[in-house]
Amino acid sequence: MVKVDNIEVVYNRVIQVLKGVSVNIPDEKVIGLLGANGAGKSTVLKSISGLLKPEIGKVTTGKILLNGQSIENGDPEKIARMGILQVLEGRRVLEHFTVEEELRIGGALANSKDMLKQNLERVYGYFPILKEIRNSTSGYCSGGEQQIIVMARALMGSPSMLLLDEPSLGLAPLIVNTIFSIIKRINEEERVSILLVEQNAVICLNVANYIYVMENGKIVLDGHSEKIKENKDIKEFYLGLNEIGKSSYKDVKHYKRRKRWLG
Repeated sequence: MVKVDNIEVVYNRVIQVLKGVSVNIPDEKVIGLLGANGAGKSTVLKSISGLLKPEIGKVTTGKILLNGQSIENGDPEKIARMGILQVLEGRRVLEHFTVEEELRIGGALANSKDMLKQNLERVYGYFPILKEIRNSTSGYCSGGEQQIIVMARALMGSPSMLLLDEPSLGLAPLIVNTIFSIIKRINEEERVSILLVEQNAVICLNVANYIYVMENGKIVLDGHSEKIKENKDIKEFYLGLNEIGKSSYKDVKHYKRRKRWLG
């Protein structure tokens, strides 16, 4: 569906963040994007969704193709209407609106009232807790509820692709497991393609079909999730395991990791 082909991204005309990144997101697949803070993962998502523009960012080189059509540096609203919706990091709810008002705002792309109603019932089916708190003010909901709200709000737009940025951030393990089980259901039942940025490597490797690993604005490793799980570097730097057992990330020097991945 979406092909990111050798893109470079620059902010404020001077700060280069992505350096020749290529990522493929096929139909109906979950693609994981792993990497440390500052690696450029969120910038990849914003390059696809068009949300670079409000941050004075631009794809300066390369192409982003949606079913063969160029969408790099496109208008975010037009890209959303084409079926690509992003859930930003940080649970950005509209804090003064009720939960159901938020969902109805997410359904603004619906072509009719009947479709809006159908989407609302479908979303409540995936997230029954939202029906219970539909009259609550979003800003007073818990962190887990807010994460569910922003995901459900995006789902109200009937996306063909979801771009999820750190959906597990700051949440309790039980809530994380619930959210990722729903992510799998959405992928399988709605046939929605998903590009997932996630620092919880274990859960990302278990959910995604294919993994890309980023460092310093570049893709340094990619492969099917089962293959990536067996990679020595992934075991050591993301899963905390080595040949002996547990390993401390702090004990490993950055240059050693880059040399092994890029060598």
